[in-house]
Amino acid sequence: MKKIRILSIDGGGIRGILPGVILTQIEKKLQKKTGDSDIRLADMFDFMAGTSTGGILALAYLTPNAKKRPKLTAQEAVNMYSESGDEIFDANIWQKIKSGNGITDEKYNASELEEVLENTFGSMELSNLLKPCIISSYDISNGKPHFFKQHKASNAAYNFKIKDVARATSAAPTYFETAHIKNEAGTSFALIDGGVFVNNPALVAYSEVRSLHFDAMEDMISAKNMLLVSIGTGSVSKKYAYKKAKNWGAIGWIKPIIEIMMSGNSQTVHYHLKQIFGTLEKEDQKDYHRLAPKIISADIEMDNASLENLQKLNADGQAYVALKTVDAELDEIVDKLLKYQGESKG
Repeated sequence: MKKIRILSIDGGGIRGILPGVILTQIEKKLQKKTGDSDIRLADMFDFMAGTSTGGILALAYLTPNAKKRPKLTAQEAVNMYSESGDEIFDANIWQKIKSGNGITDEKYNASELEEVLENTFGSMELSNLLKPCIISSYDISNGKPHFFKQHKASNAAYNFKIKDVARATSAAPTYFETAHIKNEAGTSFALIDGGVFVNNPALVAYSEVRSLHFDAMEDMISAKNMLLVSIGTGSVSKKYAYKKAKNWGAIGWIKPIIEIMMSGNSQTVHYHLKQIFGTLEKEDQKDYHRLAPKIISADIEMDNASLENLQKLNADGQAYVALKTVDAELDEIVDKLLKYQGESKG
């Protein structure tokens, strides 16, 4: 039986290095297993979902070159962080003073981020991506979630520059200013990071795929027809003492509430997907994989892009994929990606 192969990547700022390392390992295993060094993640997944840093990674995997093949390898995608992270998350003294370190204004100037996105995606549009995907953001002007969908982008109202999609999904409040972008039809949108409501987009991916038509699927798509690989960014559920938190005002709650929303959503989505897949036959239950890397030596802050922390994040990612249990699960995922490979197109 053919299954729709889905990849979902959480948000988490510079901690995107962690899923980037995991997916690089998966791509390498696919190449070794098949003996084909040209295989890319976009060849093996039928649908991708991403929020914030996860959205940027998904877009990077699906962006084509002139030959309509994936422009970047998984390693080249994660290199964006190691090569540009310190510039993106770099606030000069004046910016720190002006913003009150992110309290009264955005903490970072978005120009460096926008330059990296311009260099990576150029003028390509959502409709050019190689596979269907869903990327999350939040529309502050209309007070509702906004989802970018490649599979609807043939309509100008749903088509955007890829660099603008990446900018919108990563416009984290207090870190970067709100993204102000236009679709191909010329309509303007004011958007912020989708992590404020759906940091783990795996349930969004599940729901969206159920509404799509894939050529290889004759019946209505449900969990039993899916292989869902969901990857976290090393989120840590911080604990706050009642005596410390009870008197916090708006300023005191700014940072903790963002962390709670992101971590809480990731855990909640994982719980519900376990419940959904738990209703299936035993073998089908195993087709939901949640890879949750641990931060061991690195700083958990989403914006610590110092050279030292970039190296530690990479080391933590390498340590995670080297674990025997994780290595075995990655082998299992690779085998399933190949097993369920078919004619499925959105």
